[in-house]
Amino acid sequence: MDYLVALASDPGAWAALATLLVMEVVLGIDNLIFISILTNKLPEAHRARTQRLGIGLALVMRLGLLGTVALIVRLTAPIFTAFGHDFSWRDLILIAGGAFLVWKATTEIHHHVSGEGENGGGAVKTSTLTPWSAIGQILVLDLVFSIDSIVTAVGMTEHIPIMFVAVVGAVSVMMFAAGPLSRFIERNPTVVMLALGFLLVIGMTLVAEGFGSHVPKGYIYAAMAFSALVEGLNMLSRRAKKKRAFE
Repeated sequence: MDYLVALASDPGAWAALATLLVMEVVLGIDNLIFISILTNKLPEAHRARTQRLGIGLALVMRLGLLGTVALIVRLTAPIFTAFGHDFSWRDLILIAGGAFLVWKATTEIHHHVSGEGENGGGAVKTSTLTPWSAIGQILVLDLVFSIDSIVTAVGMTEHIPIMFVAVVGAVSVMMFAAGPLSRFIERNPTVVMLALGFLLVIGMTLVAEGFGSHVPKGYIYAAMAFSALVEGLNMLSRRAKKKRAFE
């Protein structure tokens, strides 16, 4: 108890919490885009429940991983060498997760380009996808992002309570934003392709990180923000043209 009181009265701890919370929220954007695209393929009646359950289970998994933070940190230890690079379990997890994300994004892009399974607002429907398979995919990807973010968090603070609060705060933001983002993507079909492009880039970045090529995430998110801004301007332009057409 005294430890928590001392931590709460430490300005440095609050600064670390704020920094870590922002980092967790930013890293959660990747996962949130994936969740929105994936759950939009489900019948509308199942989407909100699947999102809440998937994100809720992801929170439990992240908190469980934080409880084994010492083990997570040891995942960075090299286990074998190949192609002049020392590979760790973290590297292998990043490569596998990145490859899964590239495969998933490429498959969805193929569906959109070929027009397979198109329905209404441009969302792709896949009859084989069930709420539980969607939740499984959400958890697989969240495991990859969780291990990466926890390793990063350990380098920012040594206080486990700060990590717990930051994770709970970030996942709460995801829970709140999942529904609105999902509806926005469904109403704007062109945004789906942009979001899939983001996932493709993120997947390739994870694979590159796994092979030892560090890609500054600031560049990735700056490019994503610029692309989103351009798409936003395109959406405003299309709406203005439609408005003039009805006048």
